[in-house]
Amino acid sequence: MPLPRRWLADTLGSADFARVFTVTVIATIAATHLIERLAGTPTLVTIIAAECLIAVATLVVRRGELSALRLLPMTLLVFLAWSLASVVWSVDPGASFIRWLSTAAVALLAVTIGHIRDTLQTVRAVGDVARWLLAISLGLEILSGILLDTPFTFLGISGDLAEWGPIQGVFGTRNMLGFFSVIALVTFAIELRTRSVRTGVAAASIALAAATALLSASPTVFVLVIVVASIAGVLYLVRRLPEGRRTPVQWALAGVAAIGGVAAYLQRSEIIRVLGAADDLAMRTELWRLMEFYVRRYPVQGWGWFGPWDPQESPFAIINYLLEERHTTALNAYMDALLQLGWAGVAVFVAFFALTFARSWLDASRRRAAVHAWIPLLVAALAVVSVFESFTLFGIGWLLLVVCAVRAGQSRSWRERLGSRTGAPDLPRSPGDHSLDG
Repeated sequence: MPLPRRWLADTLGSADFARVFTVTVIATIAATHLIERLAGTPTLVTIIAAECLIAVATLVVRRGELSALRLLPMTLLVFLAWSLASVVWSVDPGASFIRWLSTAAVALLAVTIGHIRDTLQTVRAVGDVARWLLAISLGLEILSGILLDTPFTFLGISGDLAEWGPIQGVFGTRNMLGFFSVIALVTFAIELRTRSVRTGVAAASIALAAATALLSASPTVFVLVIVVASIAGVLYLVRRLPEGRRTPVQWALAGVAAIGGVAAYLQRSEIIRVLGAADDLAMRTELWRLMEFYVRRYPVQGWGWFGPWDPQESPFAIINYLLEERHTTALNAYMDALLQLGWAGVAVFVAFFALTFARSWLDASRRRAAVHAWIPLLVAALAVVSVFESFTLFGIGWLLLVVCAVRAGQSRSWRERLGSRTGAPDLPRSPGDHSLDG
């Protein structure tokens, strides 16, 4: 092999490069709002395109370590294929295809991360990025709301910290900041349990994430924290059961969760009233009522994939015109999938969530190391926030969901059993994975 090619292969295949690549990708996707406001959309697109080229090159260099059977979760492949097919009947096939490319690009980056880093290494990368972005967010809010007492409109920061929020940080909206803060809280807690960072750093990080979550004044934060804490408690108890009793107990817990979900849905108005979000509910209800009219026109296939709404395209432009609003999503990932991909797309999206959570839950209940709890807790948070926002269909929410699906599929998949019978190569496990198993 010529020297330049050998050097490139050694670089792309190294652990140091994998670490830098993972941190860079997560930082880019998490800070898309900041990058767009500071450098423009073309710059953001160029960065992501360059990262995709590097991701493809990395997978090619590491092809000997990968198994074709386990490269992509089947539900992810079906979801991307159906989204691509929807371009054909979209109101604007060209724009829809470009939007699909952006969705596929983030999925490619996530799949690459899922294959070149183990779970603990991914936790560390998310934690490092979260510490910086939340610290920068709080610093800018202090500068805007207290020291200068002027909004930073070019970043979307209102400067309301002196009134105890709501704050937006570098994420553009309070709900996005609140969501990312909860993700950071889960990640920092896992870092503390696994002792992957110093105790002082982990404690300070948890305090930072809790502060930004509270100051965001996002009603979804309280729901997310309650759900994640409840699932963490249940997982803790399940892990301590004898192996023979886990299966019936987990089926019972699934039944209780289903009943609790139905009860929460029936009492949703009271819950929203307690959270102080009645006005927000009225706005969302009107939005979804209008969307239902368009869903009935194309109930199975939807209107075509766009991800975040294009305000110039139908039916998004008409919905916003009738509401006299400027919505960029349906404020619900499942409703967005229904409008754009129809019932077929929603079924695949829900199956993607369900299989990812089930695989990660079974793996976490079987393996006692704290790091294995990160994926089911994260997937649960993503599933719940999808009821209130569409974050999981694009950006950092979509990236994390795909990463979790890839990692969960490594250990709990029908393809693992098939691969063991056909002699497909196993992915190498890092020392972090070996040493953390109970």
